[in-house]
Amino acid sequence: MSQIVVGLGPVATNIVQPVLGPAIKYIEEPTEADLSQASGAIVRANYKFDASVFEKMPKLKVIGRTGVGTDLVDLKIADDKKIPVVITPGSNTIAVAEGTFAHLLALSKRIKPLTKLVAQGEWSNRTSYAVGDLAGNVLGIIGFGRIGREVSKFATAFGLKVKAYDPFVEVPSELKASIEEIFKTSDYLTLHIPLTAENVNLINAKSLASMKDGINIVNCSRGALINLDDALAALKSGKLGGLGLDVFDPEPPQHHEIFDHENVLLTPHVMGLSKQSTVATFIDAAQGVRDVLEGKAAKAIANLK
Repeated sequence: MSQIVVGLGPVATNIVQPVLGPAIKYIEEPTEADLSQASGAIVRANYKFDASVFEKMPKLKVIGRTGVGTDLVDLKIADDKKIPVVITPGSNTIAVAEGTFAHLLALSKRIKPLTKLVAQGEWSNRTSYAVGDLAGNVLGIIGFGRIGREVSKFATAFGLKVKAYDPFVEVPSELKASIEEIFKTSDYLTLHIPLTAENVNLINAKSLASMKDGINIVNCSRGALINLDDALAALKSGKLGGLGLDVFDPEPPQHHEIFDHENVLLTPHVMGLSKQSTVATFIDAAQGVRDVLEGKAAKAIANLK
């Protein structure tokens, strides 16, 4: 009898089934009965895999998570049940890095307010917005994993001076800086770290006060890294020049006053969902699930350490 793998999110059959192979049956829209028989699950980033889901899947042997964030998966239960949670590092690296730079460029060049200006026929006011520069300025990168490193490459190509901080990943000596130095000296700041209990509201009134006036910040990592109330106050005072958000807490977010500010860019957690990266994450997750079900080691798992 074929093993069953279900999609939760959903995850496209035409991409996943060929990777799983003929010995594994994939069900894109599972019923409760399908869940009860499933050996594996391929789970989208926005799907909450909590105790209630584990209870419905007593035969579960592996979870394949599209992406690297696991804050919506109950890892403690997975550990207790000895169920590996496969992740897909690298599959959307370039897409997220490109998205980060799209935000940086749009903030620097004042694309949002200038688009509105032209649309409203206010051409005579076009010089009222100071268009910024990337070249020659300092980009602080917090988190120097795959995405942070890719952002660093783009930054160098644009003539930015890069400083980077990561407490867990080795940073080249010519780029390495403390988080305090990054806050103090950066003209632009990008966040590329997983959410932990220690870094919730990393960007808050205190850290913002230590930054340069007019700094632009982009977050394509996790929404809870930034205290939006404090960020809004900093925008109003001019301490914060602009803010780009692709992530929110919770998701989908409730409306916040900061969303209406002309120097705030919003995208709905899609910078990592380019056509190429989406296919790649599906393939990598499916391959990891197949490996585990065939008794092999998956390339990357987030738990059981």
